[in-house]
Amino acid sequence: MSAQTTDIDEYSQVHLNVFGTPLRVLDHGEGCYVWDVDGNKYLDFLAGIAVNSIGYAHPRWVEAVSKQAAQIAHTSNYFATEPQIHLAEKLIEHAGAPEGSKVYFCNSGAEANEAALKLARLHGRTLQGALPSIGGKPARILALTNGFHGRTLGALSATWKPDIRKPFDPLVPAIEFVEAGSIDAMRAAFAQTGIGKYGKGPVAAVIMELIQGEAGVLPFDADYVAAVRKMCTDNGAFMMIDEVQTGVGRTGSWFAFQRDDLTHGIVPDAVSFAKGVAGGFPMGGLIVFGAKNSALFTPGSHGSTFAGNPLGASAALATLGVMEEENLVTNAETRGNQLRSALESCGNEIFGMVRGRGLLNAVTLKRPCAHAIVDWALNHGLIVNAVRPDVIRLAPPLVVSESEIKEAVSILAQVPADLPLD
Repeated sequence: MSAQTTDIDEYSQVHLNVFGTPLRVLDHGEGCYVWDVDGNKYLDFLAGIAVNSIGYAHPRWVEAVSKQAAQIAHTSNYFATEPQIHLAEKLIEHAGAPEGSKVYFCNSGAEANEAALKLARLHGRTLQGALPSIGGKPARILALTNGFHGRTLGALSATWKPDIRKPFDPLVPAIEFVEAGSIDAMRAAFAQTGIGKYGKGPVAAVIMELIQGEAGVLPFDADYVAAVRKMCTDNGAFMMIDEVQTGVGRTGSWFAFQRDDLTHGIVPDAVSFAKGVAGGFPMGGLIVFGAKNSALFTPGSHGSTFAGNPLGASAALATLGVMEEENLVTNAETRGNQLRSALESCGNEIFGMVRGRGLLNAVTLKRPCAHAIVDWALNHGLIVNAVRPDVIRLAPPLVVSESEIKEAVSILAQVPADLPLD
């Protein structure tokens, strides 16, 4: 019996079955490659689900984390540390946020979106149509069909997927779903606001991804995003962009909202981030744009024991430093264009459309056999994942090279057309 089999059996005996059976037991990584406990090598085109932005075991990251661990790994939030301060400054800078903008740190994307939803609630209480003194009604938060914002109870309440929502009903109230991509549907949702028997409370915020990752890497049209921004502005609502998967260089800009082909240059009110920000260390956060919006959070209104700890902040500073020095945002755009072009011309008859931005991409399939493709690719040394039965996602580390793109596409080009259906 291999070490792999033994370890997976042991895993199943001691872990709650929320992730299913592991595909492999991984041992170590370097650059864009990982090795399992039996010594098999894999080219990772998932990057821990868009997390390992500078690959595995980058020397600068390892040095920074080791040095900080030997200095001070954690303090309570009664104290500040220099890494925490410098990281917030750098994120505000890369987001191009205006003076007075502030950052809240947490440990994951779901927690970042929990903070965003709480911020929206606080904002909603300031809106005229929600004031009890005039017969107002609770302000609403609008989320989009096919959107994904996390699995904690608040974030799940704004997540569309019925299969993962239904077992936990009833969820957080006053969060409504609007048809994704429809300007008319969004306009109708805002129009439901009104004092009186039939009107609803005002809209406090719209929360949305610019590329719906878990739905199959679906980018929105820039005209739609700009229209939503205008509706939010006209109605005093926050526009909150979930950049947990798209942020920190993943789409070929520091944040996806900065891409004109996705937004026409809109400025959000808040941006959540996580995944790639700390290069594999658990970290997330929320950038709140402007002094007025940032002032909604006051001492005690939100918090987290581990938020912004110096070990995580140092990991993130090292990650951002590598991205700057090695021009990885530009590399994401260049290598993403190469990847999409190569997949479109690779000649595999089962592949349909290729879509995405930067190094967040998906391939649609002419047969619903995505999980079989994932297994086949893994057995041939490539890690990808299935986001739908007819869609596979590719999100390699931002350090990926031209030759590694060619290697991955050469494997995918050989995927058989007769794999079993999901």
